[in-house]
Amino acid sequence: MMHRKIWGWGAGAAAIVALLAWAFAPRPVAVEAGVVQAGRFEQGIEEDGRTRLRDRYTVSAPVAARLTRIVLREGDRVRAGDTVAVLLPVMSSMIDDRTAREAAARHAAASAGVQRAGARVDRARIAVEEAQLELHRTEKLAREGFLSASRLDSARLALSAVQREQEAARAEREVALQERAQAAAVLQPPGPVQAGQPLAVRSPVDGVVLKVAQPSEATLPAGAALLDIGDPARMEVVAELLTTDAVQAQPGRRAVIERWGGPPVQGRVRRVEPAAFTKVSALGIEEQRVKVLIDLDSPPAAWQVVGDGFRVTVRIITQSVDQAVLAPVGALFPFADGGMAVYRIDGKRARLQPVEVAGRNGSEAWIQSGLQAGQSVVVYPPPTVSEGRRVQVRKP
Repeated sequence: MMHRKIWGWGAGAAAIVALLAWAFAPRPVAVEAGVVQAGRFEQGIEEDGRTRLRDRYTVSAPVAARLTRIVLREGDRVRAGDTVAVLLPVMSSMIDDRTAREAAARHAAASAGVQRAGARVDRARIAVEEAQLELHRTEKLAREGFLSASRLDSARLALSAVQREQEAARAEREVALQERAQAAAVLQPPGPVQAGQPLAVRSPVDGVVLKVAQPSEATLPAGAALLDIGDPARMEVVAELLTTDAVQAQPGRRAVIERWGGPPVQGRVRRVEPAAFTKVSALGIEEQRVKVLIDLDSPPAAWQVVGDGFRVTVRIITQSVDQAVLAPVGALFPFADGGMAVYRIDGKRARLQPVEVAGRNGSEAWIQSGLQAGQSVVVYPPPTVSEGRRVQVRKP
């Protein structure tokens, strides 16, 4: 009996020790895992951008006129030569009481000027008649030998002079008549615009109406904008890069247009503008930036829903490598001597693995040595993970 009790007590003590060992044993650390893969590695410059039409035409009024209501709306298609707006003569302006009195006084003065010019015409007519009679008497006396030839020439010249004065008086009367008519026109009350020859404003190119600046009927000055027209098939993307990044974004670089609401669109850098400008960031930091123009290489069907002024994300590819060993960038952390390392999952334990990184982008790191495709690594390792520590991968 005693032996049995001793064995029973020993078994119980062993169970208690095992239970305590299990209770105080370190638990596996729950981690996220990523798989190392082989594929294309791309490193580039990422920046916000916007779309714009390469050629945008603003149709304006060539003269001051009254604009009839424009029936076109944004999105309507037009062809080169189509009438997009019609202009009519402007209505005469209204006058106040003071201006009316001034106009009446000018009209009275112009009427008096007509009378004065008429009197000058009559006086000139009488002078011509008198000169003609004098010439007739002089010619008769010269034929009879009572007057010299020089006296006859003087009479003829006098007649010619008064005839010129008569012509000048008639011209002055015509001027006075026109001035009176002009003064009378000012006194006329404004009324409906007389039916005149309308002026048709036509589209310069085939395209789509982008903006109607003045849809309603109005009186506009010369040069006033009416509407904007452009061809959506000729689209480009403008990105404002830091000057340090723009040095790498040389013309011909491949670009990817993303986050516009559809699948990525391929493009290519066409031009880096030569002049930079200063732009203040959201943090109040002055930055030197330069505009980079990107052409879209994908067929229009891939981005036909993109309009002018849409916000996009531009990724200009500066490095591309095929069949590279790629690891999640979140698995890397600094290691000794300025190197990098990851925690590789070996079975159920974490193994510290130094790696050589050849490049990285926003989501992947190009591993030159230290890892192979197919291995699993800890992504965003918590501080409790260490060499040889048991880990448990969280289920997605």
